Amino acid sequence: CMAAANLLEQHGISVTVADARFCKPLDGELIKKLVQEHEVLITVEEGSIGGFSAHISHFLSLNGLLDGNLKWRPMVLPDRYIDHGAQSNQIEEAGLSPKHIAGT
Repeated sequence: CMAAANLLEQHGISVTVADARFCKPLDGELIKKLVQEHEVLITVEEGSIGGFSAHISHFLSLNGLLDGNLKWRPMVLPDRYIDHGAQSNQIEEAGLSPKHIAGT
């Protein structure tokens, strides 16, 4: 995520990277603050559907935070088998590389 942030900042796009460290308990105050201060919220996780991003989606929905102009994009591993290999190759194949994140 930091590499993606650096790519974006090279193009004059200011970003905030927040490390969620854990899924539960969800830091609702941090999420609300990020939504209030940003137009776009992207979650990135090395897990598939039903993980951290699902918790964020539920929180955003329950708190009416998707009712405005927020653009929210969850980036997760595809729900399929990923071939064994170097982690960098797997991340690239999964669409979670810095260039993929920055392109979102």
